[in-house]
Amino acid sequence: MTNADQGSVGEETPPLTPMPLSMLLARIEHEWATRNKIFDLPNARIWKPDPDIDLGFEFLGRPCASPIGPAAGPHSQLAQNIVLAWLGGSRLFELKTVQVLDELVISRPCIDMQTIGYNIEWSQELLVEQSLVEYVKAAMMIEMLRQWEPLAGHVGDNPGPHLFDMSVGYDLAGISGAKVTAFLRGMVNATEVIDQLRPEIGGSFSQFRDFDFSTAISDTLTLSTFHGCPPDEIESITKYLIDEHDLDVIVKLNPSLLGHDNVTQIVNGELGYHDVGVVEPIAGAELEFDRSLSLIADLNDYARDRGRKFGIKLTNTLVVENLKQWMPEDTLYLSGAPLHVLASALLERLSDALPGMLDIPGHDGDVMVSFSAGITKENLAESLAMGVNPATVCSDLLKPGGYGRLAPMLKALTKTIAESGHTDLQSWKAAKQVAAIAEGFANSCARHVADIRGPSVGSYHLSGNEKLPRAVDNDLEMFGCVACNFCITVCPNDAFFSIKSLEGMQGRQQYLLFAELCNDCGNCMTFCPENGDPAQIKPRLFTDPELFAARSGQGFLIDRGHVSDQRSPTGVAGEVVEELLQSAVGLPLYDPAADPATAPADGGDSR
Repeated sequence: MTNADQGSVGEETPPLTPMPLSMLLARIEHEWATRNKIFDLPNARIWKPDPDIDLGFEFLGRPCASPIGPAAGPHSQLAQNIVLAWLGGSRLFELKTVQVLDELVISRPCIDMQTIGYNIEWSQELLVEQSLVEYVKAAMMIEMLRQWEPLAGHVGDNPGPHLFDMSVGYDLAGISGAKVTAFLRGMVNATEVIDQLRPEIGGSFSQFRDFDFSTAISDTLTLSTFHGCPPDEIESITKYLIDEHDLDVIVKLNPSLLGHDNVTQIVNGELGYHDVGVVEPIAGAELEFDRSLSLIADLNDYARDRGRKFGIKLTNTLVVENLKQWMPEDTLYLSGAPLHVLASALLERLSDALPGMLDIPGHDGDVMVSFSAGITKENLAESLAMGVNPATVCSDLLKPGGYGRLAPMLKALTKTIAESGHTDLQSWKAAKQVAAIAEGFANSCARHVADIRGPSVGSYHLSGNEKLPRAVDNDLEMFGCVACNFCITVCPNDAFFSIKSLEGMQGRQQYLLFAELCNDCGNCMTFCPENGDPAQIKPRLFTDPELFAARSGQGFLIDRGHVSDQRSPTGVAGEVVEELLQSAVGLPLYDPAADPATAPADGGDSR
């Protein structure tokens, strides 16, 4: 598949406008001082490692303090997304895939998590140079937060090492071009971007303005083969990245490697998803199983001979027909529970076909296996026991609780390891392998697959995943609602926030939206129990006059904490929005074009 085949290019206003570093740091200060939250994540959901249990692992030879993190997707695109994931306990970040076409028009809505998971979004929604800045901003904020005194008691004395793993796609022509080349080199050495961002560091973070930030943001990369990338192209790209950029490379594989008949039998037959139409790959246009075996072996040898490391990732999403018709486009990309079964089954098949080659229990090879398919709190431990490093998450973070679901995952994993009598993840994995063999399985991967296709299949079957989100028979209004908080937690971009209600208002708090962080993905509408789309009905706040003028629908332009212009059903709405903002003393809604260095040190209202 060529770049020309992958979406349409348009000149519409980009759906996402990143917040300046100054505003993000001001938000952190304000929220922590007033609510003990950071980007709406409560302090109770910040992960503090257990000093007695080591959850660390090696990612392509590099230490990493926890085995989970966001998969390349909506949770690893904007700086605040990545910071939220770090606070939740992620220590491996597979950054959202960057490609040369960076002015795509992606149809909306683009996410459907009503039961399992479907999406139609697949690469960055920012300009390539914006993606570089976002990732550098995130890296700088994490370094500051690791040492920020107010947070010390919540992240512990040693939050542990973390890693950013780049992702690019989808063909050699695009990846080797000037635009993506500049991105890759900027990630390997971000000195120039860091120096450009330093003046934005203010408030209580001013002490870090001259901090010696790491300039090496990432030197590993997961190649997104998307759906339809032919094997010769995969091979050429991987060799190019190793030779030209001196990177360790992981190749993401597709569930279609199991073969169309096997995939259909599992999804429609075993798991009962009769309403899922699996799209058959075009013959010769996509990597097939036998070719994947030689490709993995050859690329591993190629990397080793050049002093680099190689790995594989299981798996990309599954291409299915759009039978539901809730989202536009002819095909959808399936994730969640059924994908977990497919990816685990593929790992078992690769394990049998590549004896001694993979870096999983029972193999002792050097091809690292990364995993991303339907990871949840309930299956994280057994998934890791298969030997995967790490298990990245996407669909589960799009459910109510959002980033707050990460810390409970790690706490449950910590408890499992402790109760088994072990003190670290690696010895526990070894013990699980011994136990699997004692039960008659070839390895712990085969043990897990037997479980999820046998006794535990109910958790992955349609019958265990058809319950719809709860609903009430109310029409959503701009002010007042059931205050379930779902719009905040299911938004991957942290676009929603809440303010305590004014006296006489319905409900304990009101919900507002940073319109520039909203890409109309539709996830808040899916989980809102009332009738309506929160992203369109709740007050939409803009700080950029040009974007405000370019967008349609209701909205409020904010200048120095005041409503300077509005599009609303009534003029009264603007007065209410302004009163709400003024009641939240110091809420940092600044003009992003203003000089960030003038932000106050005490976190108060700046201008």
